[in-house]
Amino acid sequence: MLKADKTVIKETKYIAVCILILSALMQAVFLILSRWDYRVLLGNLLTGSAMIINFFFMGLAVQKAVMLDEKDARKTMQNSQTLRMLFVTVVVIIGVTVPYFSVISVIIPLFFPRIGIMFRPLWKDKEKPGQEV
Repeated sequence: MLKADKTVIKETKYIAVCILILSALMQAVFLILSRWDYRVLLGNLLTGSAMIINFFFMGLAVQKAVMLDEKDARKTMQNSQTLRMLFVTVVVIIGVTVPYFSVISVIIPLFFPRIGIMFRPLWKDKEKPGQEV
C-alpha cells in the first residue's frame, strides 16, 4: 500500500475544508428558502464525503504516477480515473434513486472540489527559496 505524501494529505485537507464550507453555505440556502429537511443533509453528506475520498485517491494516483515512466504513468492515471468515476457514478445513482436523499443536494456537491481548486491560488502558501513543497 502506498503511503500518502504530505502534499497529498495537505491538499486533501484543503479540499475537505472547502467542501465543508460550501456544504454549510448550501445548507443555509436551503434553510433560507424553507426547503431544508433531513434529506438535504444526508445527500450533502453522501456526495461531499465521496468527493473528498475521490480527491484523495486522485492524489495517491498522481503520487504513484510521478515515480513511473511515461507509459506506465499514463496507464496508472487512466485506470485511476476510470475507477474513481465509476465510484462517483455509483454514489450519484444511489443518491438519486434512494428516497432518503435530496436529489439537488446530491448533485450540487459534485462541483465543490472544482470550486475549491479554482480558489486555491488565493490561499496557496508562498514558497520561500529552498522550501520543500
